[in-house]
Amino acid sequence: MLVDSPPEPRAETAPAPPTRRAIRTVGLFLSLAVLVLVALASIAIGAKELSLEQVWHGLFEDSGTYGDVVVGERLSRTVLGLLVGAALGLAGAVLQALTRNPLADPGLLGINAGASAAVVTAITFFGVTSLNGYVWFAFGGAAVVGVLVYFLGGSRGATPVRLALAGTAISAALYGYLQAVMIMDEAALGKMRFWTVGSLASATDTTIRQVLPFLVAGTLLALALARPLNAMAMGDDTARALGAHLNRTRALSMAAATVLCGAATAACGPIVFVGLMVPHVVRSFTGPDLRWILPYATVLSPVLLLGADVVGRMVVRPAELQVGIVTAILGGPVFIFLVRRRRTAQL
Repeated sequence: MLVDSPPEPRAETAPAPPTRRAIRTVGLFLSLAVLVLVALASIAIGAKELSLEQVWHGLFEDSGTYGDVVVGERLSRTVLGLLVGAALGLAGAVLQALTRNPLADPGLLGINAGASAAVVTAITFFGVTSLNGYVWFAFGGAAVVGVLVYFLGGSRGATPVRLALAGTAISAALYGYLQAVMIMDEAALGKMRFWTVGSLASATDTTIRQVLPFLVAGTLLALALARPLNAMAMGDDTARALGAHLNRTRALSMAAATVLCGAATAACGPIVFVGLMVPHVVRSFTGPDLRWILPYATVLSPVLLLGADVVGRMVVRPAELQVGIVTAILGGPVFIFLVRRRRTAQL
């Protein structure tokens, strides 16, 4: 009679390691949490310190007290910073993918300067005073400079350094033009000084409502371009084989960058280096997949912009340092580091 042998104990299987997609998803939620904390700091920190209780009261129980008024003003400033930061980060990521240029940035390539120069021209020479009026000038200026930099940088044979040099040269010329206009029109000096550095100080609910449709449209368009831009990164022939429409993708990418940069500059002036720094940081832990780079840039770019704005309010109290100056101070060393990298220099 055969006796059944006892079943052998099963070896416990080790839990499967988390997938790269899961890690990226968790990281995106953590980035959102960081953004919320920075946004709260932007509302609480300023020339007048506010406690969390005062911030809560101003947000949800506004009774018209001085603290509530301050919270309302800072809330508008924070919301505009969120929108503009996301726009600049997205525009930078799209331009870097489109040009295959790790140094591409709306400020570095002169696009922000073009929008700013067009706005100042509209204010000074055409008497345009409303945001609804000069936002179209901002779009036009951004588009013209983008095309000009592309051709001066060598068109299809452009290299990262040539594009950066062309953008820097055009930016210098445009800022010289801005200085000349301010010297000739002393009455407009205070009005245009805002456009030479970039600031969130003049944020209002009206400004947000006027630029919001443009920023939302540009953001949705940029996010929708992730797949075709991924295909283009593998080369034109491969992209065609995958079904990508190259000319349409290039045109839509430039349109997205122009709308985002034009609306952001019309709202708060030229702010540089945000679109350069954040996509590089994001790419270091997401890899080259734009389906992840673009969402991360949308979340983390406002973290940088609002953080710089908070720093600018703290370092020279009771006055403040404009956010465009702070981002330039932070971005300068980063740009030098990127240019000196052997891999970048050989592109």
